[in-house]
Amino acid sequence: MKSISRNYLYNLSYQILTLLTPLITAPYISRTLGVNGIGEYSFSYSIVAYFVLLAGFGIPSYAQREIAYNQDDPYGQSRIFWEVISLQIIFVTLSLTGYYTLGKVWGVDSQIYWVQSLNIVAIFFDVSWFFQGLEEFGKIVFRNFLVRIANIALLFLFVKTPDDLILYTFIMGGMNVVSGLLICLYLKDYIRRVHVSEIHPFRNISTVIQLFLPQIAIQVYVILDKTMLGFFADTYTENGYYEQADKIVKMCLSIATSLGTVMLPRVAFTFAQGNIEKVREYMMKSYRFIFFLSIPMCFGLIVTASNFVPWFFGPGYEPVAKLIAIESTVIITIGLSNVTGVQFMVSTKRQNELTFSVVVGAIFNFVINLFLIPAFMSTGVAIATALTELVVTTVQFWLVRDFFSIKEILKQCRTYLAGSIVMIFGVSFLAKTLSPSILHTLILIIVGGLMYIACLLLMKDDMLCLAIGKVKRKFSH
Repeated sequence: MKSISRNYLYNLSYQILTLLTPLITAPYISRTLGVNGIGEYSFSYSIVAYFVLLAGFGIPSYAQREIAYNQDDPYGQSRIFWEVISLQIIFVTLSLTGYYTLGKVWGVDSQIYWVQSLNIVAIFFDVSWFFQGLEEFGKIVFRNFLVRIANIALLFLFVKTPDDLILYTFIMGGMNVVSGLLICLYLKDYIRRVHVSEIHPFRNISTVIQLFLPQIAIQVYVILDKTMLGFFADTYTENGYYEQADKIVKMCLSIATSLGTVMLPRVAFTFAQGNIEKVREYMMKSYRFIFFLSIPMCFGLIVTASNFVPWFFGPGYEPVAKLIAIESTVIITIGLSNVTGVQFMVSTKRQNELTFSVVVGAIFNFVINLFLIPAFMSTGVAIATALTELVVTTVQFWLVRDFFSIKEILKQCRTYLAGSIVMIFGVSFLAKTLSPSILHTLILIIVGGLMYIACLLLMKDDMLCLAIGKVKRKFSH
């Protein structure tokens, strides 16, 4: 049995690299491509994203869970692998065909839309679900580390002017393909030969569809808002503002939700063993961990955004600070829904409830965007996103009330909310005296972090004390 803490550190190290990559490249790319170029990339990606979704068809979630169920059966893992690969071939082919057909029907003549199809091709080569199911996160992190470093180097070497937007798009999509190819190199040590007669790609197609449905709904309110914004706005500038704000918020969110990727196979395996109490224990720890990270991140973004945006993105991106402050609440709500929806509902075969929650969110998001986007443009999208994630999380809490005490879940946040409130008052006072700069933003982050940790130590928070104890024991040895 793999160590959860070790796998979390593996996954967290990649998420930190994911966080650092835009921190390194975004200031350069935002100035090189400009607001309009960033917006055009965002809008064109929002179109291909629907076909990327079709290519995936919920297969990774299903495959990861099934591999986790069969952690002790190498032959069963191989059979599942070949069935899943067969499905990926089918759906990637259908997706590419649909994408090119739609482009021809619409008479698309911009190269960027055709280059974006690399993101669809990348789905075929991505077998990270196999290693996630086996809880072999070290291999995934090593692969991703290499790709991220190469990605950074290529952007700085070749993207020089706004006219390099197509090249930028090619690098972003192409590196996704390379990422998948690299991890395929590990498969030879795990995959066994399986007789063709035993491979039935559509064996559990109903389950795959059940897992695909919530992804459709999620995609509607994650991507559709960017598509709608592109159609309502006269230029790509509003898309550019929202893309940059969304990028910063999602970078922070990725750290909070990185535990979900690690916990899903463990919860699925524990559930398959019939140990329901252990599942409940894992979940309550996950909720607490999300509160521990997400609340101070949310408050921290709100108070530092106005200092951070001007020097980071450069001139012309001033509205991004307000959008970050509005959207930052999703770090908490998506963090919680990731625990409830991904870690619990998918692992325990309650995916129909996950589907219901995100369908409600998708409908709510579409309707509210119809009113907010024409009136407030990118600000309206940020408000709609924040409200939608709150609705989804609330619905999921209501659906799992038979398994968890909602009051017990919310009790987990008291210490972290108190520490974050103290932090935000202290940092807000300091922020008023500091002008936008790298040094001043770092000061705000460090002071805020120290204030938060100090508050938790004064309140003798169990999770923090346990983590400190582990570090001490590690170094004492």
